[in-house]
Parts: sequence; C-alpha cells; structure tokens
Amino acid sequence: MNGLVRKVLSVKCQVLREKGCSIRIIKEHHIAQARRTARSEAEALGFSSRDVSYIETGVSELASNLFFHTGYGGVLFFIPVSDNDRQGLEIISEDEGPGISDIKLAMTDGYSTRGGLGGGLPGVKRLMDEFEIFSEIGKGTRIITRKWKKSNPTSPPKQNGKFLQKRK
Repeated sequence: MNGLVRKVLSVKCQVLREKGCSIRIIKEHHIAQARRTARSEAEALGFSSRDVSYIETGVSELASNLFFHTGYGGVLFFIPVSDNDRQGLEIISEDEGPGISDIKLAMTDGYSTRGGLGGGLPGVKRLMDEFEIFSEIGKGTRIITRKWKKSNPTSPPKQNGKFLQKRK
C-alpha cells in the first residue's frame, strides 16, 4: 500500500472511529464479544435475521484472524453507513501485525496457514456485500467490509418483540 493511500485510510478510520463503536481483540473470549457486538449493531440497524447471521459470521472470522494471526490482536470497528438511499454497516478490521505476504493466495478457498478449512477471508468476502483488503509486510493489515440492508427484508418488521401481521 503506498503512503498516500495509507494516510487517506488512516484519516478515514479516525473519523469513522468517532461515529461507531469498536472492540479490541486481545484474548480469545473477545471473539465471542465481537460476535455479540456485531449481532447487536446489525439488529439495531434493522437487518434481516439472515443478514444478521452473515454479519455475525463474518465478524467472527475477522476477530479470529486478529487473535490467531497477528501475535497481539487488533481492533474491529462497527460503523453505521449510508449511501444515497441505502443504509448499512461497515466493519473495519485493523492490526499492526506481520501483514499478509500474498493476498491473492490468502483469498483462495482452501488455503490455510493454521491447518484449518481455509474458508476464512474468502468466506467473509462472500458473506458481505463489499470487501477490501490492504496489507503491508511488517506494518499490518486493514480489511474493510460493508453489508447493505436489503430494501425488502426477508423477515417482517417487529414491534415490541412481536411480529406485525398484515390485515386483509
């Protein structure tokens, strides 16, 4: 990543940090906390139950990567976003770890550095609507994902925890 891009992203992330919430991933139990935060943020924004699950699963993978691959963790940011008529949730994963030496290889289904199934980052990309990854050896990695609310959610709206029914 060139210096200008890194500087622009740093400024953008600083502004976004002030609008949303964040969680530092240092210990393994923070992965579960990140999942709960993802669920809470997505539900508060009115995502469908299916998309809430997608967001929660993607965040679980990002948090796991921060814990297992960086040596000392990182931070996840949850930022409500809007673009014209769309509303969504942006999730940024940031670390100052060793970096990813071959992003193309890391994004290959079945590739794993830990002996797992190798579905991590490619899975996150499939679950989210937008996915960008920036990494620099010895400086760290930043992954920016976005999930946009669908205009016709698959589950009916709720009022006080009860599903509303259409009158005929």
